[in-house]
Amino acid sequence: MDTNITPNSPSEGTGAPTSEQLMEALKPIIDPEIGIAIVDLGLIYKTEMLPDGLAYVLHSLTSPMCPFGPQLMSEIHQAVAKVPGVKDVKVEVTFNPPWDPKTMASDDVKMMLGIF
Repeated sequence: MDTNITPNSPSEGTGAPTSEQLMEALKPIIDPEIGIAIVDLGLIYKTEMLPDGLAYVLHSLTSPMCPFGPQLMSEIHQAVAKVPGVKDVKVEVTFNPPWDPKTMASDDVKMMLGIF
């Protein structure tokens, strides 16, 4: 699945955002099922700026049948589109590798989920 690439109004006087800036924009997004930030859960696999202001985000979901998949993709798209210097956004979902909170979630999340 991927969302449509949507033009964003160009930002004036800014260079291309870094992968870290894109990740920072995603931090406020909460997984509605678990109630924890998707970045902390380890659901964001890759953020990258491509040529011509195209931001790319590769992410996973907690399960292939996650009912909130479309909502999360939309929230990711909207958050990244607001980053200065981003002109277009492509959001793609993958299940390779499958999400595993034991290895992908932050230490704080592992404690919250009782994984330690």
